[in-house]
Amino acid sequence: MADVRSLPVPDGLEGERVDAALARLFGLSRARAADIISAGDVLVDGKEVAKSDRLHGGAWLEVTLPPPPAAPAPVAEPVPGMGILYEDDDIVVVDKPIGVAAHPTTGWTGPTVLGGLLGAGHTIATSGAAERQGIVHRLDANTTGAMVVAKSEVAYSRLKRAFKERTVDKRYQALVQGHPDPFRGTVDAPIDRHPSGDGRFAVVAGGKPSVTHYDTVEAYRAATLLDINLETGRTHQIRVHMSAIKHPCVGDMAYGADPTLAARLGLTRQWLHAMRLGFEHPTGGDWVEFESPYPDDLARALEIVAAES
Repeated sequence: MADVRSLPVPDGLEGERVDAALARLFGLSRARAADIISAGDVLVDGKEVAKSDRLHGGAWLEVTLPPPPAAPAPVAEPVPGMGILYEDDDIVVVDKPIGVAAHPTTGWTGPTVLGGLLGAGHTIATSGAAERQGIVHRLDANTTGAMVVAKSEVAYSRLKRAFKERTVDKRYQALVQGHPDPFRGTVDAPIDRHPSGDGRFAVVAGGKPSVTHYDTVEAYRAATLLDINLETGRTHQIRVHMSAIKHPCVGDMAYGADPTLAARLGLTRQWLHAMRLGFEHPTGGDWVEFESPYPDDLARALEIVAAES
């Protein structure tokens, strides 16, 4: 069912292009906003507008938002290269390879952790939305490493609570450009969708509180290997925070990395790996920890950057 919104143009959007303003107001991509405008579903003071028209303060904006597309169902098929670090009746800890999303989303046509587990015959908890059953946290599609999925309903509810209450120890390693100063520190900066509406995230005033702790493992000539502890778990958090302090993850072109350095190291994605995951077992109660070794592309890049130092 369509959702009709009527509101005055906020002062902060005066002079903005209509497509950019819609993207900011409703969390849409610019392309999605443009489609809504071209369909005649955006009126300013009762008149249709073009996407490049500029808004003026005090004008009355009427927007008919189409219903969100239905989330795709997981496709049960094994995922090559996805290893299992641990499994029991309540949880399965996977070693997620590159190019694999946590669960199906609109627009993603590649493999998923959820589909891979189902395709390999694993039983997954049925709690949560149908396309995210058993998923209690996520890694970006091109971020590798340890990820836990709930198999039982009790594990799902307790792990969700543990992640929400920040009692899970999430340790990453990232190879970032240059040398952060100080070499050990905390980035405490709110994150929300990038104003461009292009799918990226950014440090934005009024965004969700986001805290990243980092410590230097090894400093090389062109880059620094960091150990990172996440206090919060926002989408793209490490990538956004490292970019915000002018030390983006090597290979992360979406967030300002140097393509020349990435090419020299043979990287086609960000150098970011979920090394270790620790939490209280949801039914046993013991503290458990799982580690994922570097995948081949990150290990090779690290060897090259070390040899150049």
